[in-house]
Amino acid sequence: MPQRREVAKFIERKRLKKTLYLCNIERINKKLSVFVPLWHEKIKNMKNKIIITLFIFCISLTVSAQKIFDIKKYGAVGDGKTLNTKAIQKAIDAANKSKGGRVIFSKGTFLSGSIVLKNKVELFFEDGAILLGSTNPDDYPKFEGIRALILAYESKNIAVNGKGIINGQGRELALAIDSLHHSGIRIDPKYNYRRMRPEDGRGKLISFVKCDSITMKHITLKNSPGWVQCFRECKNIVIDFMKVESRAYWNNDGIDVDGCENVRITNCNVNAADDGICLKSEEPGLHNNNIYIGNCTIRSSANAVKFGTGSYGSFKNVTIENIKVFDTFRSAIAIESVDGAEIENIKVSDITAVNTGNAILIRLGHRNGDKAGYIKNVSVKNVKAQIPFGRPDIDYDMRGPEVDYFHNPFPSSIAGIPGHLIENVTLENIEIVYPGRASKGMAYHPLSRLKDVNENIKGYPEFTMFGELPSWGFYVRHVNGIEMKNIKLVLDKEDFRPAFVFDDVKNLSMNAIDIPSDKINQIIFKDVSSSNLDSESLKRKIEPEQNKFELPAH
Repeated sequence: MPQRREVAKFIERKRLKKTLYLCNIERINKKLSVFVPLWHEKIKNMKNKIIITLFIFCISLTVSAQKIFDIKKYGAVGDGKTLNTKAIQKAIDAANKSKGGRVIFSKGTFLSGSIVLKNKVELFFEDGAILLGSTNPDDYPKFEGIRALILAYESKNIAVNGKGIINGQGRELALAIDSLHHSGIRIDPKYNYRRMRPEDGRGKLISFVKCDSITMKHITLKNSPGWVQCFRECKNIVIDFMKVESRAYWNNDGIDVDGCENVRITNCNVNAADDGICLKSEEPGLHNNNIYIGNCTIRSSANAVKFGTGSYGSFKNVTIENIKVFDTFRSAIAIESVDGAEIENIKVSDITAVNTGNAILIRLGHRNGDKAGYIKNVSVKNVKAQIPFGRPDIDYDMRGPEVDYFHNPFPSSIAGIPGHLIENVTLENIEIVYPGRASKGMAYHPLSRLKDVNENIKGYPEFTMFGELPSWGFYVRHVNGIEMKNIKLVLDKEDFRPAFVFDDVKNLSMNAIDIPSDKINQIIFKDVSSSNLDSESLKRKIEPEQNKFELPAH
């Protein structure tokens, strides 16, 4: 067919001009989308089968044309003993000099120190390939202020993909650094004497700073000495089908996003000794915008999904959905601004949390910064959570610090500070099963002293930060505009506290609230204005007189 030959010749001319500057299939697809309309008119009368065939043909050509750089050809040895840092870096440099390519890690265990990823280079790990981090601290010099096993600075179109494993041997490396510090051989200037652990020398498993167009797919990351991976001031990030197993040492955050734009994290499985997926803003001027996190499973000895605590810049337009959480110490969802951060337009939905210390924490504080930030326009929908009586992360070797006082189970909390209210929060279709078993013999906080609940304005934000709380389901303070719809709270055992306490709350709406039917006086108001409660909720409501009252016996 003349038309088919004409189209094929056209595509071939375009391929020769364009593919020299492309390093992966995603980039090819972007380029194809530019010129497809140009030849669409020529093939509009051809059958759909021919069109599909042509697309497959184009993609197959680009795959075959991609330049391959096998690290073994540059001297790398996969015996798990030979230090391959220089050989791997030679392969990366060669791919970069050739205007892009795929650096191949074939089956084997390749020991290495720090390597620097550069423009248009993909690290590809075949099944059975392992990049093993050196346990010698001298193998991790800083590059542009970054210390990590794999790092990049101001690089574009970079990728870490494949079915292999990157294992940082983090605990072994951290202990080596600790030993060198205490022997005086290699002093860590940032050594944490309160926690008795090194800080500066540990570095991260992966650290990308000021990079653009990052892809990470299917790779398994294990045993980081610090944060597993950190993306700082980056944009256009895709993380998909990644597995994180890092319980090696302290500060093992699974995925950290620090002041980034256009981020998509999907289909990931994270098991981390610190926060699972954490959005940060560690310095003023670092803004997180257009973030999507979906279809992930998280286990953590801290929080599952968290905003902060480094919260100096902003977090805007973030969607989190379809998240499964289990065996997690702190909150399933924690949204925190304590350093002046602006947090707004946050959508959280379809969260399942089992054996989790806390379901929801939304906190506005003022730990650092000239002025407090704000939190507004937050929607949390379709959440099912089960809260245990004991510590849910007991299986972890490295655990966050235990609360240093006896306490009853903590409720979910939404708390601003005086004069700075959290605004416009929607909670809908929420079901939380609490353990109950609260006792006045523990750290009892009576309803007669609601004003004495610790504000802890400058404190580190976490669900235990206020100390003992006077409710078992939700504690809400300093909020303007909160809608609670279809909320079901269940008790496994008896709890003498009420289900809800609202303190300094404006514009409250409650509808379809399901709490144990045998309990009355379950909704406590203190300084609540402009409320709208359905008839069943009104039956459960009590307002104190002169801020001093106790629940009647029943």
